[in-house]
Amino acid sequence: MSTTPSASGAPARQGLAALTLGAIGVVYGDIGTSPLYTVKEVFLPATGVALNPANVIGVISTIIWALMLVVTLKYVILILRADNRGEGGGLALTALATQAVGGKPRLRQFLLLMGVFGATLFYGDSVITPAVSVMGAIEGLEVITPTLKPFVLPISLAILVGLFLIQRFGTHTVGKLFGPVILLWFAVLAVVGAGHIAQQPQILAALNPLHAWHFLSERGWHVFAAVGAIVLALTGAEALYADMGHFGATPIRLAWTVIVFPALILNYMGQGALLIADPTAIENPFYRLFPESLMLPAVALAAFAAVIASQAVISGAYSMTKQAIQLGFLPRMELRYTSAREAGQIYMPGVNWALLAGVIAAVLLFGNSSALAGAYGIAVTLTMMITTVLTYFVVRDGWRLPAPIAIGATLLFLALDALLVAGCAIKFLDGGWFPLAMGLALFVLMSTWARGRQLLMNSIRRDGLELQPFIEALEPSGANRALRTAVYAVANPDTVPQALLHNLKHNQVLHENNIILTVMFHEVPWIAEAERVEVAPLVPGFWRVSVHYGFMDQPDVPQALTLCAAKGLQVPAFETSYFLSRETVVPTPGAGMADWRERLFATMSRNASGVAEFFRLPDNAVVELGTRVQI
Repeated sequence: MSTTPSASGAPARQGLAALTLGAIGVVYGDIGTSPLYTVKEVFLPATGVALNPANVIGVISTIIWALMLVVTLKYVILILRADNRGEGGGLALTALATQAVGGKPRLRQFLLLMGVFGATLFYGDSVITPAVSVMGAIEGLEVITPTLKPFVLPISLAILVGLFLIQRFGTHTVGKLFGPVILLWFAVLAVVGAGHIAQQPQILAALNPLHAWHFLSERGWHVFAAVGAIVLALTGAEALYADMGHFGATPIRLAWTVIVFPALILNYMGQGALLIADPTAIENPFYRLFPESLMLPAVALAAFAAVIASQAVISGAYSMTKQAIQLGFLPRMELRYTSAREAGQIYMPGVNWALLAGVIAAVLLFGNSSALAGAYGIAVTLTMMITTVLTYFVVRDGWRLPAPIAIGATLLFLALDALLVAGCAIKFLDGGWFPLAMGLALFVLMSTWARGRQLLMNSIRRDGLELQPFIEALEPSGANRALRTAVYAVANPDTVPQALLHNLKHNQVLHENNIILTVMFHEVPWIAEAERVEVAPLVPGFWRVSVHYGFMDQPDVPQALTLCAAKGLQVPAFETSYFLSRETVVPTPGAGMADWRERLFATMSRNASGVAEFFRLPDNAVVELGTRVQI
């Protein structure tokens, strides 16, 4: 689900009930499908947890209180307060943290890189979530009859491929079904769980946190193996914060406390009650909650829920990529808007096919949901730890809370995060390497692009001509004047645009009106329309125009230029040409970056999508002129 920006730049709000229903569908799809596989994973032989009533109560108690401490206390109560003008998520939090420590450039750079690494781990989640959710749902067919086991893998692949194929059509229509389907899902979780609790009420002891403490303290070094499985119940917690801009903090909190958390508690306790009564149900405790007559509808509903959970992270990957591009960490990519009404409904073909390739590779490499679960937790828990660190600087330096409160809360959550990361780290060789390898590869790409752009700007600034003296020295009658407006888009507004030099040298023409245009993206999600453009006259016939966007805004330069009229500059749409300098990066030996990184940056630069498409410039009014720049 998405929202349309209002005139002020902030998302328009709908009614509380509609937003809460939407939050149930999008925000909680991932964590809502965790009961499909979590309890089964805890009692695998590799964890060393024996299947007996005491351990069952201890495991369920640990899951409940992990949800209470990590999701309710950390995310719902604390992290949702750290909104960046209404937006949340890893990059929004990173922007808040870096603003809070703005006077410490080295710390700011460190936090920026940490936040970017956390964002790259999200892509690992975007690959693993669809694979493990869909496979976990379809494996219910094995419970109906073992003869269907050979069909689980191909059916899962078919559903996943279909899911990615329909992305280009947008999710607006399907999105309307998300809330009601997931609401039904949570209702079913609660009802089937409550039925088994009624038959084995001793499982209610799991509500006592002492059972969780005794379970963990009795494990010794084996506690990490148990925690590495229990953490699966927390996957999707980051979505609460990431989707805050779509729904607002209040609907997300309301959905969690009234519907999602109670339903999860009832279902986990129901699975525990079932295992106490029938230990053989451990083969698939979730599906064994259902009577045989309802097994097939349960598999169908679980498959729908898994697809919805997958859709949420896929859409999140598009949004994350768009933010990264606008913050300068990725090259421009093709971006399509799939809805005229919903500003956030976007589709990025390159991201879509890369995710599909990753999902197919994960399914074929791991083969079942248990093996995929081994790869799942490490990326999620590292992201949680990075969120805790970044939040400290927001709380301490941004909100100015007393040091004892900020440090105490941070140490509590860091201790929890460290336990979760350690529990997942022991599964590194069992698949934990997969999302980490993806994250590290993406981090190399993003850091190389950011550093390369910095070197490119330095080179242009160093080798370029200073703008003001150059245009002051131009003879009014020294060149033919074209009775049109020329817009020269530049990254550095203080140097002469290469396209302007080419125009004068090769075409021997100067336009009547010349606009030196700079587009700037800021570490805030939205820029109000009243603050969109700045206009400064330079010399007769020349103006400097700065256009400002937040990382959630939709760049549209022609529309922004219409706002210049209120500031004394008319930019006639049908009498304006846009001159763009397309830089060809030439790697050279020196102190910039390692040779392989310079070559990588040059390759990324060559394959970046065009400026015209990204800024929505009219196709019939754009002139591109190339220039070679050494870094």
